[in-house]
Amino acid sequence: MLRAHELRCLYDDRLLFSNLSLVINAGELVQISGANGSGKTSLLRILSGLSRPESGQVYWQEQPLAAVRDSFQRQVLWLGHKPGVKAALTADENLHFFYPRSRLADREQALAAIGLAGYEDQPLDQLSAGQQRRVALARLWLSDARLWMLDEPFTALDSTGIETLTSLLEQHVLGGGSVLMTTHQPLRVLTCPLRAIALNSEECL
Repeated sequence: MLRAHELRCLYDDRLLFSNLSLVINAGELVQISGANGSGKTSLLRILSGLSRPESGQVYWQEQPLAAVRDSFQRQVLWLGHKPGVKAALTADENLHFFYPRSRLADREQALAAIGLAGYEDQPLDQLSAGQQRRVALARLWLSDARLWMLDEPFTALDSTGIETLTSLLEQHVLGGGSVLMTTHQPLRVLTCPLRAIALNSEECL
């Protein structure tokens, strides 16, 4: 599904990784781990097309990412550290903005699944940072993207929220999708294929 070949990444003139190659297959969850500063978020941004490596190439379905960017973006959902939601809109309006063809009942169900039942009409600037994060995560329940790229998705979630989201990730992978994620939270035993990739600040995999 996604392939990276000999990526090299610098941040503030510091080498994060080089000669990094990996493959993300359909039907698997790939967990990127490493210490702070090892390049986990930078790697996700490169793989999502938001940043460019110093050298190397990313391929989507064996085509250079730059050549198929439009079709790639339609099949990928990226959720980064920042919620990426609009504070002036309500929780429901935010989801409707991202998914204008979605039904109200489906958006309400998505918010309820992530623990925000009753907050549908609440402006996000009146919600806590954790609740705003949950609104962003509710997009996963509405997405038909094949590849999910998630940077620390369990942040600000309690144990119930973590289990709910973990179950959703399993369903997505078992349905033929893929998940590429970073997390400091230990994952429970999963019912879907899991592959762990460790980064450090000096060398690649």
